[in-house]
Amino acid sequence: MTTTAPTAASSPPDLPEPKRPWSHKVREALHSYPVLGPAAVLLLSVIIFSVASDRFLDPTNISLIIQQVAVVGVLALGQTLIILTAGIDLSVGAIMVLSSIVMAKLSAEAGLPGPMALLAGFAVGLLCGLVNGFLVTRLKLPPFIVTLGTLNIFFALNLFISESATVRGTDMSPWLLVMGNTFNVLGTNFTVGSVVLILTCAALAYALRQTGWGRHVYAIGDDREAARLSGIRVNKMLLSVYAVAGLVYGLAAWVLIGRIAAASPQAGIDDNLNSITAVVLGGTSLFGGRGAIVGTLVGALIVGVFRNGLTLVGIESLWQNFAVGVLVIVAVSIDQWIRKPA
Repeated sequence: MTTTAPTAASSPPDLPEPKRPWSHKVREALHSYPVLGPAAVLLLSVIIFSVASDRFLDPTNISLIIQQVAVVGVLALGQTLIILTAGIDLSVGAIMVLSSIVMAKLSAEAGLPGPMALLAGFAVGLLCGLVNGFLVTRLKLPPFIVTLGTLNIFFALNLFISESATVRGTDMSPWLLVMGNTFNVLGTNFTVGSVVLILTCAALAYALRQTGWGRHVYAIGDDREAARLSGIRVNKMLLSVYAVAGLVYGLAAWVLIGRIAAASPQAGIDDNLNSITAVVLGGTSLFGGRGAIVGTLVGALIVGVFRNGLTLVGIESLWQNFAVGVLVIVAVSIDQWIRKPA
């Protein structure tokens, strides 16, 4: 009995791969590159407002937008670290203002040299971050509840130390005002604070993408139990994240003093929600584990461009808030869509 070897003619033909819907490709792209969506929104906003107003692309107006987003931008970078771990920080504005008041009072009234006053303000930011981290990791309290409580505590301390009075920039060391100094590039004025915003963004982006610490931050936000079982010391990591965020809030305090040339106990309190808005619009998931620090910078610019552009075309402040609110809901809806199983 003889057997016949199968020939190429008798083998089954290769079946074409099933064609995936375009929506799946878009979802995969947004999942792989979280900054893609926010960058497209920013570009579209710039084009629309450039057509709607001749003054939008004026160098003076561009300078104004950059200066306006510097404080919220730095603050939102610290907030991003917390949200990436599936937490949230409602006390960011209170920590920033408390740090700025300590810096200003030590310089203007205690006569401490500028660098020493700055270090003291950074130490306050670090300490506040560690308090939040300790309560979250050791007492196992939800970050929302912890930071809601410390928001009120830090704000009360801020009023107590400042005696509800503003410290004028003319009474402080020039070191504390350096973030407000400007320099000109191609007709556009940039502040030192805006450069610090970009440098801080670059440093944190490197830490999150190129170091083990950054990979652990994403792992904890994606699945805390799985991260623990893989050997990550979750509590220690979370404490370090809150500490780094506190230092970033201290840096935002320095930028804030330079921006308004003073230290006011009421300045920046509303920046709690503004920082969360910038993070969400930047494509970072409120459920943790997905997002990019560069996206937060883009998110802050989207808010700045939107508010500035709407002002130029004569839209009232209340409708500006309405528009930003719609943007936030759309951003969260897109995040939910990305997370849905294919």
